[in-house]
Amino acid sequence: MKIGLFTDGLRDMSFESMLDWCAAHGIDAVEIGTGNFSPAPHCVFGTLVESDSARAEFLGAIATRGLHLSALNCSGNLLDPDSERRERTQQIFRDTVRLAEKLRVTTMVTMSGCPGEPGGAGRFPNWVTCTWQPEFQPLLEWQWREAVEPFWRETGQFAADHGINVALEMHPGQAAYNTRTLLRLRESGGEAVGANLDPSHLFWQGIDPVRVIAALGEAVFHVHAKDCWLDAQEMALNGGLETRTAAPRAWEHCIPGEGHDENFWRDFAAALSRAGYGGPLSIEYAGPSADARDGIEKAAALLRRVQAK
Repeated sequence: MKIGLFTDGLRDMSFESMLDWCAAHGIDAVEIGTGNFSPAPHCVFGTLVESDSARAEFLGAIATRGLHLSALNCSGNLLDPDSERRERTQQIFRDTVRLAEKLRVTTMVTMSGCPGEPGGAGRFPNWVTCTWQPEFQPLLEWQWREAVEPFWRETGQFAADHGINVALEMHPGQAAYNTRTLLRLRESGGEAVGANLDPSHLFWQGIDPVRVIAALGEAVFHVHAKDCWLDAQEMALNGGLETRTAAPRAWEHCIPGEGHDENFWRDFAAALSRAGYGGPLSIEYAGPSADARDGIEKAAALLRRVQAK
């Protein structure tokens, strides 16, 4: 598998400077953000959507450095209960699908979305995580029946019509956050909908990413190489459901190797190979921006080692 980079990790660099850095540091493939949760530092999105010459220049800059464009990323809440945010997010998603087709990129990364509640008056998503209080179960079923499944039936067909595989990050706070919910959503969205497998969001839920890979098989469309460090004492005391934004919370995202050792990442890469995954291990840098270059280099070195014969 090639070593990739979600280039938001180098957001302080210009597009061409970022490409030069990647080519010089053993990165094979780039994943480019187009908006929504991504600030899209390396993509003048509207211009690329509209201009043939801009797309040719964009692809040429990548290719001349020996790099490959692996995916576009427009992660966001596609089912946002706020109508203005929802329409803006969905428009960026639809335009990203069209742009991916024009760029001949077959994979785009996003999230499944999280609705609110019946009535349409609320502005905030409501992520149901347990069976009690009694109101939670009818709310959850309403969300899937009236929002999640209808949207992804239509959207999965839209993506398929454009030749695009939609890789959904199983992310807490979204409708699809684990294996079961991803597969339930795939039943509605069809074969054009699968997973962007990011183990960092699985660890603190107590999920084994290697078992997830085996369960999803060909539905693994893309992979983010990102780790998660768990504070054993805080996990024992307060668990992984965490609303604190900084230490001493129970977990922190980090680069591969800082949360789980090379043995895990070797098993992870082997499981992907067994499942037939041939895409990149796209490093999603997590850490202080001042350390991004050093962190990405360390992550890339580890990912090369664990794939060495």
